Amino acid sequence: MAILSVGVFGGYLLGQTVRGEIDSTSTLSLAAAQPPKHDTSPATLQAAWSDFKNIVGEENVSTQTDELKSHAGSEWSSYPTLPGDVPFAIVKPGSTEEVSEVMKVCHRRRIPVTAYSGGTSLEGHFAATRGGICISFARMDQILTLHKDDLDVVVQPAVGWEYLNEELAEQGLFFPPDPGPGAMIGGMIGTGCSGTNAYRYGTMKDWVISLTVVMADGSIVKTKQRPRKSSAGYDLTRTFIGSEGTLGLVTEAVLKVTPKPQNTSVAVCTFPSIRDAANCVFKVVGASVPIAAIEILDDVQMRCINDAGATSRSWQEAPTLFFKFTGTQTAVKESISQVQKLAKGTGSKTFEFAKNAEEGAELWQARKEALWSVMAKKRTNADHVWTTDVAVPLSSLADIIDETKADIAKSELTGSIVGHVGDGNFHAIILYNDEEHDIAEGVVHRMVKRAVEMEGTATGEHGVGLVKRDYLEHEIGLEGVALMRKMKQALDPLCLLNCDKVVRMQRPKPGEVMEW
Repeated sequence: MAILSVGVFGGYLLGQTVRGEIDSTSTLSLAAAQPPKHDTSPATLQAAWSDFKNIVGEENVSTQTDELKSHAGSEWSSYPTLPGDVPFAIVKPGSTEEVSEVMKVCHRRRIPVTAYSGGTSLEGHFAATRGGICISFARMDQILTLHKDDLDVVVQPAVGWEYLNEELAEQGLFFPPDPGPGAMIGGMIGTGCSGTNAYRYGTMKDWVISLTVVMADGSIVKTKQRPRKSSAGYDLTRTFIGSEGTLGLVTEAVLKVTPKPQNTSVAVCTFPSIRDAANCVFKVVGASVPIAAIEILDDVQMRCINDAGATSRSWQEAPTLFFKFTGTQTAVKESISQVQKLAKGTGSKTFEFAKNAEEGAELWQARKEALWSVMAKKRTNADHVWTTDVAVPLSSLADIIDETKADIAKSELTGSIVGHVGDGNFHAIILYNDEEHDIAEGVVHRMVKRAVEMEGTATGEHGVGLVKRDYLEHEIGLEGVALMRKMKQALDPLCLLNCDKVVRMQRPKPGEVMEW
């Protein structure tokens, strides 16, 4: 046995000598990273086009200019898409197996890939910075199986959360994560999103049981079966949640669902200042009042909603809190009463609650119209919108909102504050034109810096993409980012998948990164 062991070990060492030394580092610094070497030459792309056509059908490979542009950026993204940030082609597979075959072609030919489902992400997540191809999941939009007794559902990545909830409602069920309208499950998993329901129900990571993922080389991995809990091995599922398509392509997801609440009601109260409103949130959360959601909209946001005529009523243009309550009728009434008392104690000017479901839907509609009502304030078609978010420990919420609002006012840009403040997360929505870009960028930079210095995060739910990647080292340290880079290298050695997002794999150009 000893002789066999020595022989095996000797063979191992010989193999390592032949193949070169093992990289024994646990992390990968930017200085040590090798820049990606892709092949996007016309000859390679043309040859690949023929391969893709054979896999998915010619009708499912597009090189239409307008479609290429729409799959590389959007008017609500905070990243200004550059002329070269477009893919050579959009490939639309119809199954996990077809995604796998497409990736095998890209891996063999070293063609970079970006994935696309709903296109609602905000931080430059699907800009094709390396060209290559875009894999659109538009054809993979089916709810595959509902296991009602197990409270889970199997879906493909291009299923929208709104459509999913319409279907689940017929069974008395619902799926809580509720990001912006149009978001789809694939992108929601990629960004680890949340929404207005996060305070009560948690974020996307809390509602995913398992994933089917196609890796960079085309191999297919299933992260788990369908148990509600498991201690079996590494948590592969959460490795991919929030990875923004940089580690693998999600082609199927098993999601938790839950019974629909018996009753839902909404209350709205206004305050003299944004700090008073934020302090009310701190009091309500500290009192452990059972609430489904707490949202804040500042006076600028309420004015935008009025000016846009986004709802059927007019609103007071003052800092406003929106509360959503769920449960039995008795429990909801008791919770509303508790919140009303706490709001009065922190200076609320008005308090209004919905008397029926229709009024509740009308009141909550104002919150859902936030982004679109600010975009309606564009002065010309040359104006852009910068939507960003941060999150901080709850005790720091009033300070950071107050300071950020003052900074926006000082900049003289139109900008509003909106937030899922029950868990310390808020957004700034800022309008600017090309000449004002640096001013807007400065406001966002200072907002993120404040959040990180308050032991918060550069993004609570939007994700990193291109815009927030250089803040990660300030938030989790150089070694933390180096570990992420090592994970990227291990799972995608050729850096084919959504290259340049989350972590840099090559050094930035001089002046590209803002000074901290």
